[in-house]
Amino acid sequence: MEQAPFFADIADGPDGGVAHWLRCADGHRIRVGHWPLASAKGTVLLFPGRTEYIEKYGRAAQDLAQRGYATLAIDWRGQGIADRVHDNPAVGHVGRFEDYQLDAQAAVAHARELGLPEPFFLLGHSMGGCIGLRSLYEDLPVAAACFSAPMWGIQMAAPLRPLAWGLSTVSRSLGFSHAFAPGQVSDSYIEKVDFSENTLTSDRDMFDYMKAQLTAHPEFSLGGASLHWLNESLREMRGLSLRAAPNVPCVSFLGSDELIVDPDRIVARMRKWPQSELVMIPHARHEVMMETPETRKLVFDKACALFDAQSPVMA
Repeated sequence: MEQAPFFADIADGPDGGVAHWLRCADGHRIRVGHWPLASAKGTVLLFPGRTEYIEKYGRAAQDLAQRGYATLAIDWRGQGIADRVHDNPAVGHVGRFEDYQLDAQAAVAHARELGLPEPFFLLGHSMGGCIGLRSLYEDLPVAAACFSAPMWGIQMAAPLRPLAWGLSTVSRSLGFSHAFAPGQVSDSYIEKVDFSENTLTSDRDMFDYMKAQLTAHPEFSLGGASLHWLNESLREMRGLSLRAAPNVPCVSFLGSDELIVDPDRIVARMRKWPQSELVMIPHARHEVMMETPETRKLVFDKACALFDAQSPVMA
């Protein structure tokens, strides 16, 4: 168990946070961090979104700890300070979308090796929500699942959808799928936009928190996605949309001002998911866990109420 860098000074999380390097089944190196908690009711497996990293969820881990839960988070392959997949470290890329399952499996094995308290619970944001849904079909050992603006579809204008499919598909056979997808650049989103125009959060303090992290540690920065990543994600989301809901209690959160993932896909999925609830949050943007204090309280209260209902400690 090799210890990895962990930047507590920017995480603003609970005391005792630590990270380790892990080797996945295919040899790829990822970073997994956790915030332990004495007498925890269970452990939340936090699956971050695209471009994200462990420390970004320090405050979320603090919210979970206040409600009795330890947290484990992942630097997915290709982002954070896990091994980058592309020759250009600014490009968001993955060989196959299924490769993220190797990261998830390594993280679960690590949680058990550490003896983190069970039951485990899933909390997946955006791309992490897509990975997490697949993981549920792959028997991820969780008692309940919570999703924040899950990437079960990407929001784009109807005329652009066939173009995205066509260009990203043909790029594979013609050998340019490693290039940026149209409109994507090497700068990370949070670094290139002002608060007034950002689509992530309406809370200035949380926006500044995210921006300050990348200023302090530019090695976390990740730009736009490759055409290959786009094609892999489109294929994965379409495949998942054709499957019946997993048999796992679930709550999902979606902001009314969502501009990144496809709200219609989320509504359609949740409508057909037994033992589930979709919570619509007025005026919230994409990062509901990094929104105003009132929104964050709603999200973590609701998520932990679901976890509590499945926890033997609360029975």
